[in-house]
Amino acid sequence: QVQLVESGGGLVQAGGSLRLSCAASGRTISSYAMAWFRQAPGKEREFVAVMKWSGGTTSYADSAKGRFTISGDNAKSTVYLQMSSLKPEDTAIYYCAARVGLSKWSVRDYAYWGQGTQVTVSS
Repeated sequence: QVQLVESGGGLVQAGGSLRLSCAASGRTISSYAMAWFRQAPGKEREFVAVMKWSGGTTSYADSAKGRFTISGDNAKSTVYLQMSSLKPEDTAIYYCAARVGLSKWSVRDYAYWGQGTQVTVSS
């Protein structure tokens, strides 16, 4: 079992920045892929970014490219999502997720989820 706890959400004005954190515990996660998803009101949960701990490869949804950066701190078993140039359409609950093996973009491929953290971007 892997436990994931997100933090760092909040209210920010359009154009501002936030850094989300996801602390992982329970197992050695070096073989895991760690991802961020988000879910806006009335919409399905969607992929934002993913990072493979081993090798550090990353990939992003088109909506996140150039504005968001996913990174990790091995010593802290923590994954971050640095978000900049935020837009009102980025408003959503952001979830951290983990899976063993390759990086994936689909919700159904992830077995472990955090409780989510709210990000609200005002115009």
